[in-house]
Amino acid sequence: MKEKKNGPPGRTKIMKALSALIKQKDFHSITTAEIAFQAGVTEGLIYKYFKDKRDLLYTVLEEYFEAFREYIKKEVAQRETSIEKLEVVIRANIESWSANRVFARILLLEVRSSPDYYKSRAYELVKKYYRTIVQIIEDGMEKGEIRRDIKPEVLTKTILGAIEHSCLGDIIFERTIDADLICDNICKTVFKGVMP
Repeated sequence: MKEKKNGPPGRTKIMKALSALIKQKDFHSITTAEIAFQAGVTEGLIYKYFKDKRDLLYTVLEEYFEAFREYIKKEVAQRETSIEKLEVVIRANIESWSANRVFARILLLEVRSSPDYYKSRAYELVKKYYRTIVQIIEDGMEKGEIRRDIKPEVLTKTILGAIEHSCLGDIIFERTIDADLICDNICKTVFKGVMP
């Protein structure tokens, strides 16, 4: 987690502290006192920057999503066809979840059950990422690389759902994720059905 330019150092310390703690224990069992202790700040400082512990979590997720979106944009820009771009998206998702198991677990099992997550800036970034995938598919349709009789939103959900279901068990049970194998299988299964 990088400190934002001109961002308060205390805020960054608090965010890093939560990131470190959620690698060790369940989010619900972490107290604001523990976060403050880990960050080396007073507990009151947490409430200066965040409404509550959950708001802090969403802010940490927001930075994670922001960095991931920037990486995807850079990688996608280097590819020619829409299928190559979608393969980059699939592989990057799997590799990110494999490398960041704690965040993957929080995303898949924790925050989605909270209605306030869907009002957070973190979720806004997820929606922008979703629209990026839809745009890649629509561009592919215009270029004749993807069949035009497929709904871009349905294909996007199919891809994202395939990634989740392919990785979820491995994430929960701390098993090795073979990103190449999962990516290749998803690409073969999905793209043979969408290429004209």
